[in-house]
Amino acid sequence: MFRYQMDTSIHFGVGEANAIGQRVGELQTAARVLVVTDPGVERAGLVEPLVDALQAAGHTVTRFNQVAPNPRDTDCLVGAEQFRAEGIEVVVGVGGGSAMDTAKAIALIGAHGGKPVEYADGLRRYATPAPVVCVPTTAGTGSEVTRSAVITEAATHRKLTLKAAALRPKLAILDPLLTLTVPPSVTAATGVDALVHAIEGSTCTLASPITRAFGLEAMRRIVPALPRAYADGQDVEARTEMLVGSLLAGLCFGASDVAAVHCLAEALGGLYDTPHGVANAVFLPEVLRFNAPVNPAMHAELARTMGFADATDGDGVAVEQLLNGIRRFTAHLGIPRLCDLPGVRREDFDQLAELAFANNSTPSNVRPVSLADYRRILDAVYDAGGADERGLSQR
Repeated sequence: MFRYQMDTSIHFGVGEANAIGQRVGELQTAARVLVVTDPGVERAGLVEPLVDALQAAGHTVTRFNQVAPNPRDTDCLVGAEQFRAEGIEVVVGVGGGSAMDTAKAIALIGAHGGKPVEYADGLRRYATPAPVVCVPTTAGTGSEVTRSAVITEAATHRKLTLKAAALRPKLAILDPLLTLTVPPSVTAATGVDALVHAIEGSTCTLASPITRAFGLEAMRRIVPALPRAYADGQDVEARTEMLVGSLLAGLCFGASDVAAVHCLAEALGGLYDTPHGVANAVFLPEVLRFNAPVNPAMHAELARTMGFADATDGDGVAVEQLLNGIRRFTAHLGIPRLCDLPGVRREDFDQLAELAFANNSTPSNVRPVSLADYRRILDAVYDAGGADERGLSQR
């Protein structure tokens, strides 16, 4: 038994962002629009043309750019105050996952009050937010089509996941031209984030035939396209493939879940502000090694889909090719090691393991994972030697 729901209208194409005024007008004419973005996207010159297009279509536009790389609940509350003060009717998120998740939270809290933690912890019922339009400028999060917003509780560093069907954007506008200015390091990190979405969304316990189909197709596109986009940011074809792959990955995990890689990555990001894609890339190989023994055939299929193994390879060989291939893939993209990331200390690993274990997505991991398992994985990744599967708890 499975269910798939998708309420977002998707408009994809080179130059599609030019029609944003018309698209928003299809939701509401002469709307009061709040554009949520971050200073980096503004400096890249991506916001002004969108604001001009919205105003030319008769919309009144104001901006909110208080968006951090790991968005804070405190900033969302400031944005919600602006939403109410200005009588906002449509929220447009322009940027990466941080801007789009912040836009979702502002649209919800601005319309109905409360705090992110109250929704994440089930203390307040979700209600229909103001219409949200998402315009991604990176190929990574897939937030433009998901029902989730991940917000950091500033006081505790805890990652809060707001999740409800109502949070899905009404409209997603994907234009590969908006991703051409993304620097190589961000291209790599966000691209690996999309790959992890596809892997976890198609292998977790909540996966369905539909999410697997989206996930496998995302992998087929991302693995060959990401090195090209990383090497040449002006390669429109590679950027287009990456944006399609990111979208498909969002459609995949957005209707299933993520799993242990994300649980660890969100803990790391919450504590140290590590970029989310980098954190995912750091943990991906070791979590795959941990998970593979419970379903070697499924992990062998991943290896063949991504081109790390041949169709003639047996499952055992293909799984080893998967682990080796992923390590080579992330190394080629310049992803740093855990021990090289700013601020990371082994003394914090107990706290990181506890944060990961408390994550709502821990039960979705294809192999049951304990607090002790998370701690061992952290040690193995930090030591960069890999964990011996015999040293991890058997289930």
